[in-house]
Amino acid sequence: MTTVTSPLAGRAIALASVPDPVFSGAMVGPGTAIDPVREPSEAVSPVDGVIVSLHPHAFVVVDGSGHGVLTHLGIDTVQLNGEGFELLVSKGDTVTRGQSIVRWDPAAVEAAGKSPVCPVVALEATVDSLSELREDGEVKAGDSLFLWK
Repeated sequence: MTTVTSPLAGRAIALASVPDPVFSGAMVGPGTAIDPVREPSEAVSPVDGVIVSLHPHAFVVVDGSGHGVLTHLGIDTVQLNGEGFELLVSKGDTVTRGQSIVRWDPAAVEAAGKSPVCPVVALEATVDSLSELREDGEVKAGDSLFLWK
């Protein structure tokens, strides 16, 4: 059982309300999303594991059970070409839950015309494999978002 925690402070929202059909349709995988606090912050690792994919706007951490968790910072933020994002780790690094991965400013993303909403997705999972899914209410970085069997 893997506990996936919030990479950011903000408000939990259902993946279905993410303004992107790929995420809202759970095509990438099931999970939840965070509407982040609009201030410069650091996105932290939602699990202990290894960084297997790292971009300024998104990262994937795979834990010891082989569970890959995608944190996507904003919607269509790949179009910002890394502007406003600072990587704090490298691909292949072993990280611990709560360790800072990317520094960014959700308000700047919003000012650039993009949604700062951050999907947190269980890759290659089924909806049935997740429980205690958090889809509303305020969360702090490190609060539990869901359990993955």
